[in-house]
Amino acid sequence: MGALPVEKHKRIKIFYYLKSVWMLILPKALYRRHLNKLLSQPIAKSNEVQTRVNYYNKLANKFDVNEKFVAIRNFKRKGYKSAYFFDTLEYVRYFNASYKFVPLFGDITYVPEVPSLLKSRPLVEGNENSVLFNLNKFRHFHFINDKLRYADKIDKVVWRGHVSKLKTSRINFLEQYSENPRCDVGYTNNWKEGNPRWKKGWMSIADQLNYKFILCLEGVDVATNLKWAMSSNSVAVSTKPNYETWFMEGKLKPDYHYIEIADDFSNLEEKLDYYLKHPKQVEKIISNAHEYIGQFTDKKREKIISLLVLDKYFSLSNSNSD
Repeated sequence: MGALPVEKHKRIKIFYYLKSVWMLILPKALYRRHLNKLLSQPIAKSNEVQTRVNYYNKLANKFDVNEKFVAIRNFKRKGYKSAYFFDTLEYVRYFNASYKFVPLFGDITYVPEVPSLLKSRPLVEGNENSVLFNLNKFRHFHFINDKLRYADKIDKVVWRGHVSKLKTSRINFLEQYSENPRCDVGYTNNWKEGNPRWKKGWMSIADQLNYKFILCLEGVDVATNLKWAMSSNSVAVSTKPNYETWFMEGKLKPDYHYIEIADDFSNLEEKLDYYLKHPKQVEKIISNAHEYIGQFTDKKREKIISLLVLDKYFSLSNSNSD
């Protein structure tokens, strides 16, 4: 499916930043001349692409801009996290410099008052102002190529991650399962208020792939590891998502793309028992997850979808003077 190789360590980010700096050097006029050519390609008009564009950008009516909006020509690095800034610049540079938008960066768990570009949004009715964009993708959009068969993995669930007072679901899980023999779970950050018995050493992705079940716990917003877990030959275990990103977590089907457990985690062992006894069902879930991942691995298509999301946004904005 065109996934990346398994990584034993964190990826080297220098190449990402070298590419990003190059974007600042090249004249934006070069990109603007190519926009119509890119958006006129047959793939841009396909039902699959149009469905995703309208899922990310649910806006249907014209909207006014105000002081919260920034013109593309005034969109500068200062004041924004580098990854979010460069991931946005990669695509807004294709559009008229006078067009205005709202960049809302970070872990967003609310619906903004005005149409905004953001990484995450709550899965609630009336979230049209939350226009999803693939932001901080170096960290979040990470797929792997797992060489180990599901049948050859350890019959346990694994999880490593950060815990804080803002990540209450993770605290609740560790309270219940940190010492459960069927779980290899723990937090890895230096959290002063944390129970020291819950803390465990950092574990690489390659080491986590030795386990049949990979727990994907939401933090402030989505579970960061859900994407690479679903691209592995292990099976992702998660509660029903409350938030979503470019990955469209809201479209995932429980016990079809991942194993869903109760919000209070009370049926975790029951679910483990069931799926350990039904390995063919697990293999099917893993296959479905791989098929879902496949829609994100075509770089050309992802680029066109990103541009179309912006094109729809700017076409509805009264900052569009074309």
